[in-house]
Amino acid sequence: MSTLEIAANAFAAASVLLAGMNRIHNWWVGIVACLLFAWLFFQARLYADVTLQAFFLATNLVGWWTWAGGRRAPERPVRRTPAPWLAAMLVAGAAVAAGYGWLLHRYTNAYAPFVDSTVLAFSVLAQLLLMRRGYETWWFWLLVNTISIPLYLSRGLTLTAVLYAAFWVNAAVAMVRWRRLVVPA
Repeated sequence: MSTLEIAANAFAAASVLLAGMNRIHNWWVGIVACLLFAWLFFQARLYADVTLQAFFLATNLVGWWTWAGGRRAPERPVRRTPAPWLAAMLVAGAAVAAGYGWLLHRYTNAYAPFVDSTVLAFSVLAQLLLMRRGYETWWFWLLVNTISIPLYLSRGLTLTAVLYAAFWVNAAVAMVRWRRLVVPA
């Protein structure tokens, strides 16, 4: 366990807890976590996770702006995502995971390229839902965290695996909390 892993985990934990509590500060704290995790995952040869951190960096900026109301817009309420959209997201996630996994397998020395790509694909979908305050974000985060824990353990990133176990619990708690905040369509 390195100082880098400890710092990345501390910022990520704070960001995820703040998101679960529906607090806007999750976004800037998440930016710091992204930068730290990008370097950590690069060192661990988890290249899809490095790519994911770049995506998270950009979406943290957009999410921060969106949750703040953008240009004088009211704060976005928590809403449910229509079933057809969720189905399309699942299909797209599976396709991206397979395609990016193949690219990493074929052209890099990535460790577990298909598993790593699955984490990437479904994290992107979860993050997009979170940015829009979509209630279903927490189901996607449960899936991502379930896959991530053994992946990170296999790379010796024990603290990160423990953090993702805590993220799993946070997602379950946040799902209950956000259910009470859902605005009818």
